Amino acid sequence: MKTLVIANWKMNPQTLAEAKTLFDSIRKGIKNTCPELSRRVEVVICPPFIYLSELKTTDSKLKLGGQDCFWEDKGAFTGEISTKQLKNSGCNFVIIGHSEREKYFSETDEVANKKIKSAIKSKIRPIFCIGDTLEDRKRGNVQQTLTCQIKKGLRGVRQSEVKNLILAYEPVWAIGTGKPCSANEVQKINLCLRKILTKFYSVKISQNMLILYGGSVNSKNARAYITEAGMQGLLIGGASLNAKEFIKIIKEVAGS
Repeated sequence: MKTLVIANWKMNPQTLAEAKTLFDSIRKGIKNTCPELSRRVEVVICPPFIYLSELKTTDSKLKLGGQDCFWEDKGAFTGEISTKQLKNSGCNFVIIGHSEREKYFSETDEVANKKIKSAIKSKIRPIFCIGDTLEDRKRGNVQQTLTCQIKKGLRGVRQSEVKNLILAYEPVWAIGTGKPCSANEVQKINLCLRKILTKFYSVKISQNMLILYGGSVNSKNARAYITEAGMQGLLIGGASLNAKEFIKIIKEVAGS
């Protein structure tokens, strides 16, 4: 099974020229420094929507993903983008339920559920983000919070459909703070999530589900999340905007 490394560029960079330069630098860096990459790691770039068509590529070493989506295929939904439009723009993946969507746009797990179903229908792999807050930790509610997010976010998603879903654990307090969750703690969360998935689905689904870690990932801690915490990949924000650092992360993961 390949390790999955996803770059979430968020609302960056500011121009198409910069986006192309960053994309090409990553592609060339992988080609020049990671010759065994295609057998070990799958890399996905999630740029702002307006750059997707320009970055569309047939290069099997780099795939594209959307940062969000809407649950309807078409209609009067100003400012939104459908999963079908993402698919037609070259996307194979889409990030759903990111904590920033909840923080700034008041999105709920019920909304994520609609988006996940739409992505599955359009044959795009949903990357369902879940995570706890510092308040959850203080109150000892981490497992309860994650269970609730999975229950609501995957409500009505059948076993035959959920097998293509990717789960991304991103503790809210670690995103963009420079304070990553320790590999030891992530390992505990990994086991916890698989128990939750077994409860809602089956042991087979739990064992085969790709679970990623995200939150202040860098080239110094990346390998530990794979080798020590047992995660199948990483969802990377800020570090993915620096081509050299992102390549270092990929090399660390490919070598693990």
